[in-house]
Amino acid sequence: MNAAADDSIHVSVLAERVVALLAPALSDPGSVVVDTTLGLGGHAEALLDACPEARLVGLDRDPQALAAAGERLARFGERATLVHAVYDELPTILDRLGHHQVRGVLFDLGVSSLQLDEPSRGFAYSRDTPLDMRMDPTQGPTAADVLNTYPAAELARILRVYGEERYARRIADAVVRERTRQPLTTSGRLVDLLRAAIPASNRQVGGHPAKRTFQALRIEVNGELAALEGALPAAVDRLAVGGRVVVLSYHSLEDRLVKRTLSALAQPDVPPAVPVVPAGHEEVLRLLTRGAEKPTAAEVESNPRAQSARMRAAERIREGRLSSSGGGAV
Repeated sequence: MNAAADDSIHVSVLAERVVALLAPALSDPGSVVVDTTLGLGGHAEALLDACPEARLVGLDRDPQALAAAGERLARFGERATLVHAVYDELPTILDRLGHHQVRGVLFDLGVSSLQLDEPSRGFAYSRDTPLDMRMDPTQGPTAADVLNTYPAAELARILRVYGEERYARRIADAVVRERTRQPLTTSGRLVDLLRAAIPASNRQVGGHPAKRTFQALRIEVNGELAALEGALPAAVDRLAVGGRVVVLSYHSLEDRLVKRTLSALAQPDVPPAVPVVPAGHEEVLRLLTRGAEKPTAAEVESNPRAQSARMRAAERIREGRLSSSGGGAV
């Protein structure tokens, strides 16, 4: 089946709103927009259709998704340039392509429909599959490697920080005991272990008992938060004045990081007590959303995977390279 052509497995979250926020910055001929997480190309296609003067640079670490998006976007010809890369490589990719500044950047974070729906990728806890979870299956350690080699204390830290798992240490100790008997290699066996480790009264608190552990493992395997922490300020740094950035997050850790970064850049880069803001220390961004926007009930009904989405957006309003602290421009 052609994944790019199968709408049932890919419904882009908040697509109309994403286009509405980015389109005002993409009206000039040759305007460049970067989709840092191309996936199956749904947002990219909507942007190229709505903004006929724009050119798109699409990044994705998943070769399978990149190939499917390439089929979907082939009709746009040279207007779409697709690159196999992680979004924290954005400055290097733009330099290589000769784009000093861009007019729009989109981050659609989390796991793509292709990754969730492909059993061999190991992202879903609802079926028994190999514990892989790599967004780029050609490199890096798998979730099984993490579970079978990390010390109990480090496993507990990952589950507590990345999964916000209340029973992190209890689960980590159970994993270490179990792997001495036989290495953990499948999601079904891990789910059984989690059900046994989490007290019965708490197994359905916050959803499926495996949800938080799988999230934590996925973030660790793919280095998601570390990549985002560097990539978001770098993206703002490459925006021209009037350019816009839109970020779709799917769990609280991502959203808090996005909120902190954008909010800091939407404030003057001076201590609160300073009565007058010196030239060059004014805010860099203007926030375009009031808090985090959520999908409507109608969208969630038609696309249940949109339920946890939170969207934030901002516009660049001042020139200047961002300071190394990310708290302003110089």
